[in-house]
Amino acid sequence: MSESPTAPAGPPKRISTQSQAVHYTGKKELALVSLGALGVVYGDIGTSPLYAMKECLTGRHGVEASHANVLGVLSLVFWALTLVVVVKYLTFVLRADNKGEGGIQALAALVASTRNGGRRLALPILAALFGTGLLYGEGVLTPAISVLGAVEGLNVATTAFEELVVPIAVVILIALFVVQRFGTHRIGAVFGWVMLVWFVALGVAGATWIVQAPEVLAAVDPRHAVDFLVHNRGRGFLLLGSVVLVITGGEALYADMGHFGRVPIRLAWYAIVFPGLLLNYFGQGALLLLMPSDTVTNPFFHMFKGGPFLYPMVVLATMAAVIASQALVSGAFSLTRQAVQLGYAPRVTIVHTSARAEGQIYVPEVNYLLMAACLAVVVGFGSSSALAGAYGVAVTGTMTITSCLYFLVRKDLWQRPLLPSVLMLVLFLAIDLTFFSATMTKLHHGGWLPLTIGVVVFVAMTTWWRGRREVGQLIAGGALPDELFLDDPGTRELHRVHGTAVFMTSSDRGIPNVLMHHVKHNQVLHEQVVLLSIKTESVPWVSSAAAVAVRDLGHGFFRVVARTGFMQTPSVPRLLARCAVDGIRAEPMTTTYYLGRETLLTSGHAPMARWRKLLFTFLSRNARPPTDFFGLPPGRVVELGVQLEL
Repeated sequence: MSESPTAPAGPPKRISTQSQAVHYTGKKELALVSLGALGVVYGDIGTSPLYAMKECLTGRHGVEASHANVLGVLSLVFWALTLVVVVKYLTFVLRADNKGEGGIQALAALVASTRNGGRRLALPILAALFGTGLLYGEGVLTPAISVLGAVEGLNVATTAFEELVVPIAVVILIALFVVQRFGTHRIGAVFGWVMLVWFVALGVAGATWIVQAPEVLAAVDPRHAVDFLVHNRGRGFLLLGSVVLVITGGEALYADMGHFGRVPIRLAWYAIVFPGLLLNYFGQGALLLLMPSDTVTNPFFHMFKGGPFLYPMVVLATMAAVIASQALVSGAFSLTRQAVQLGYAPRVTIVHTSARAEGQIYVPEVNYLLMAACLAVVVGFGSSSALAGAYGVAVTGTMTITSCLYFLVRKDLWQRPLLPSVLMLVLFLAIDLTFFSATMTKLHHGGWLPLTIGVVVFVAMTTWWRGRREVGQLIAGGALPDELFLDDPGTRELHRVHGTAVFMTSSDRGIPNVLMHHVKHNQVLHEQVVLLSIKTESVPWVSSAAAVAVRDLGHGFFRVVARTGFMQTPSVPRLLARCAVDGIRAEPMTTTYYLGRETLLTSGHAPMARWRKLLFTFLSRNARPPTDFFGLPPGRVVELGVQLEL
């Protein structure tokens, strides 16, 4: 494992987190960006009508579709969308942006900026890492349940496709993951238009049934929700585990804020998404009031049964499900890059699929792991109803963690009055924990799956962070002070050759081990020596003006500290090119990059459990070499090995 020039990350120092608002030149541009938000932000929550009402009123965990139950469930759906999406996320949480970026890791970085670093990860950071693991679990389940829910519409038309639903879903998912390596920038422009048609179709279909049973509109009265919970008691509480399906994807509103800005996200919701979803849910409720419940197995597609639009809606639903899956997969790529940059995950292969869009990346390792997991889930569970038992645990767990982190940002970073912040936290947690506890009752129906994924990712991330910190301390312990090395007569007498040597190091002080080994074995130095370390800040982007700091150490030695955001992938040659004004001449053909390759032994005295040492060693061996990650020219890299006892 090559020595990482990125410093072992811990809770970073406090730096400015002033919002970088997205500006629009006119209404047309705002409308186009809002249309783009439809295709990325709302894919997940937009496909919930495929299975949410089915699980509440006709599924294995549902209740009888009586008049009171239908109105009660619709009331729960309406107020879940209103309180969670409208009040919590759109009104409050979207305000907590980190230099314009959102998401649980960006929120955790805001919290970390208010706290002093230490040997141990603070509890909020640990919670954020576990929430990150749950998001990976959601990334596995969303493509599976969305595509299955769409393809199952064929069963409403005929039973001939019943045995083909799973194979068709598998083929669609394989195609989805295979095309990831080509990037989505070429087809991303049509995502918004497809989802616009989808939401309009949802609204029109729902409205045609609402006019036949307008009494369903009474469900906006919260007393129907209260009466339903009181009357059904324990079963009503358990049904909340299915109601939560209507708010899956709520976290995407926050996570994708950096791509679109809060204004287009809010505009798309209030103008298109919210009306379309409500009309469709209430339309499905009207359908269940008008038709015998024992004849309706899939309320969404029964809205089109007997008409010419059933097969077109299956195709449109499948397209919407693929778009929703694409958003989750792209989100997993972005989440992985953030984790690598912040020091919580080993280096992976990051391929930029667009020369214009920094956020368009492809991570092969994550892509194929997700594909394998999604296919296993589809084959193992076999239907969207079976998967509904597993879905929701990851969503509600992440929502709960977001509420706690948002409270800390209000209290510590914004320094808002304590009482209103506490009251807001109590309200949010009352909702989140109620849904979370309801989904926990489905653990034996598949809820264990996202929790298991979350735990595995959490253990891997915390082990990597701790291992890199211990390795960093071992390396720092063997480094010589700058003055002691530079003033040594033996150093001054070394033969100097033409060119530039760049020694990558994780520390911004002392002479790194890789340079000491080079001198020991080669007895020569280049006429220009650069000690380069890269620091990842707790902000998504670092401007070019503040990215590089150069210090002339004398005798042809320079120390360069490059700073990068957790959403950026650093390119070392480009960083060095910016140092030309400071006297560093890094000509491509005369510059050599030196890296340390550590061989880890678990026989040391580092305060880590042996199983953690073994896991860290395994992750280290399988981490991608830094050559590609840092944009180093392969033909000009020299690696020097050293053994470290961990």
